[in-house]
Amino acid sequence: MKMKLSEIARVVGAEYSVPDSLAPTVTGVAFDTRKLQPGDLFIPLQGERDGHTFISNAEAKGACATFVAADHAPFATRLPQLVVEDPLAALNTLARYYLLMKVNPKVVAITGSNGKTTTKDMTAAILATQYHVIKTQDNYNNEIGVPMTILAMDTNTEVLVVEMGMDRPGQLHELSNLVAPDVAVITMIGEAHIEFFKTRDKIADAKMEITDGLKEDGLFIYNGDEPLLRERAEQVSQEQKTFGLEPENMLYARDIEAGETRTEFSLSRWPDLRFSIPMMGEWNVANALAAILVGRRFHVKPEAIQSALRDFPVTKNRTQWVMGDAGESILSDVYNANPTAMKAVLGDFAKFPCQGRRIAVLGDMLELGEASAALHASVAEALDPDQIQEVYLYGDEIVSLKQALSEKYAPEHVHYFPKAEQRRLIVALQDTVMHDDLVMLKASHGLHLENVLQALIDGTSE
Repeated sequence: MKMKLSEIARVVGAEYSVPDSLAPTVTGVAFDTRKLQPGDLFIPLQGERDGHTFISNAEAKGACATFVAADHAPFATRLPQLVVEDPLAALNTLARYYLLMKVNPKVVAITGSNGKTTTKDMTAAILATQYHVIKTQDNYNNEIGVPMTILAMDTNTEVLVVEMGMDRPGQLHELSNLVAPDVAVITMIGEAHIEFFKTRDKIADAKMEITDGLKEDGLFIYNGDEPLLRERAEQVSQEQKTFGLEPENMLYARDIEAGETRTEFSLSRWPDLRFSIPMMGEWNVANALAAILVGRRFHVKPEAIQSALRDFPVTKNRTQWVMGDAGESILSDVYNANPTAMKAVLGDFAKFPCQGRRIAVLGDMLELGEASAALHASVAEALDPDQIQEVYLYGDEIVSLKQALSEKYAPEHVHYFPKAEQRRLIVALQDTVMHDDLVMLKASHGLHLENVLQALIDGTSE
């Protein structure tokens, strides 16, 4: 971005008497002084610590100005300060102005219990064959990350592909109205955040909020294999298209061939084209179908879509294969987890050729609420001792899966470690894993299985 501070003041309703010709030019925004660049406007947000305590750091790092909340004004700083009622609300106001008045790109908004990051990456890769595209980076998918993504756009951006997460009702309503998408996508409904929503029906209701800001001439794309979405889509007046693995969808996949690092499939629409993605799993084929529908909305040719999907950049730690210190192959999926995703990954993992043993290392799936014990236990459906010989369970919630597996596995093949004993888990794995084994790691990010992964790669236990 590149805006005069005086213009920003007018946008957010702050007093600033310096004329445009003398006002400093803001070249970015930052709420984390560790990432602040000279010329940035600092946004002091309220988190575990009050962001105003970092204004002096922002000044030292070269910020050109700062927002200050009204209840903190006047603030002792040499930086020009724009006094606003709420810095986060002012950030959103500024982002919406910049989006609509300075850039005005087409907007693709993507949400879902699983697959939203992968679908975002696939969609951006497809659209980048024809347009200048900006997409959500890292985990910037909430009420802070979305406006930050908007304000990071170049003024020549033609399409913004924005990922939207949620953990409470109303969150997607606000984000959708902020970006006013031309295309809204829901990848799937799972059990993520069921602790807060109690039922999948309520999760579906909350996901549907992504359509609240959808433009009148916009397009709603959703997973038609999910009855909860089909029911709710009847209330959406805009054009709709469905994708999935069932032939009732407008776009569906067939002849799927899944490998360890690549999956191929054909489509109902272009039977002569064979598509390939650098990822494992049928669920990732569904994500590709959503991205393909977005691409066709923007008139990207099928052959260009085929080429873009073949080698699109995959976000780290999402079903990524790495080599361990003992020579074992490790399937790392340590970024997030819920029961639907865990069962799907286990189903594919059980099919991969293996000269030694298949070893599953599974950790707690968080935010499952009162249903946590039953949902963890349900993962036993996807575990078969003839296919996955050893199971290592880590965490406090997953103990119910240990109990469920006692009906299928001999006790010596199920290994349980409480959350406080990660180092003991690492040592146990290093003592048993051999060069011809396949190892799978999956848990919610709060379990920090990335530490276990790194220890298996490096051969260390510290």
